[in-house]
Amino acid sequence: MGILTIKRTTMRKQILTTFAAALCLAGTALTAQAQPAEQAADSLAAPARRPMTINEMRLRRGLTDRHNLFVPKGQWIFGGTASYSTHTNDRYQFFIIEDINSEGYTFRVSPMIAYALRDNMAIGARFVYARSLLKLDNASLKFGDDVDATEFRARDFYTLTHSYTASVIWRQYIPLGNSKRFALFNEMQLSAGGSQAKFANDSPVKGTYETGYTLSLGISPGIVAFATNNMAFEVNVGVMGISYSSIKQVHNQVREGKLDTSMMNFKVNIFSIGLGMAFYL
Repeated sequence: MGILTIKRTTMRKQILTTFAAALCLAGTALTAQAQPAEQAADSLAAPARRPMTINEMRLRRGLTDRHNLFVPKGQWIFGGTASYSTHTNDRYQFFIIEDINSEGYTFRVSPMIAYALRDNMAIGARFVYARSLLKLDNASLKFGDDVDATEFRARDFYTLTHSYTASVIWRQYIPLGNSKRFALFNEMQLSAGGSQAKFANDSPVKGTYETGYTLSLGISPGIVAFATNNMAFEVNVGVMGISYSSIKQVHNQVREGKLDTSMMNFKVNIFSIGLGMAFYL
């Protein structure tokens, strides 16, 4: 009798254990089925992602991404351009201009200093001084044949001009991919300057003296290439600008004249191509 009671108790425990395990498995299955439904409900209840702003889309281009570091913040930039040329003509002929006897020179220097306020962005100043001289002893312009010709002749012509300009510049560097040697840059210049010139010709001498000033806003893109870790070569060209100039003349210290000009330019100016050297310290 005692043995029978023990067997019944053991069987009852096994049945209860099996029933409890079955309930646990069923609950786990129900929970697994409920989770995807809850996630779907949450996704339906969550608000839609807002569209990107213009500035966020602009940053995605990566052109001014700070990760593409070329000129680090806090770096000083010193550089400039210089040019000098001379010419001498002895009975030279240029198209229909004959018997040119002249000599002269042109000199131009342009130092620059800038400071990187942010990565790949710098602000600074540039100064330009230019001077040119032309002495023309003789030149003739002839139309027609030798028998019936119209001729214009210039003798004893002298001109000396020099100009000076100060500019505030802003530069933005755009690295070419992950290159640490080559980069594009865009330079914006706000400039103000003046000029003086002297003209004299004929005998007895007749002369003209003029002074003027210029205000301008221009854009000059270019490319920079590092030769060493601190020295780089730069090439830039003016592509557009707005300028205003005013010139006053005094002829033979008696007659006066004035010229005011304004110009808006949206083309490449091949005469403004500059090749220079810069030091990044």
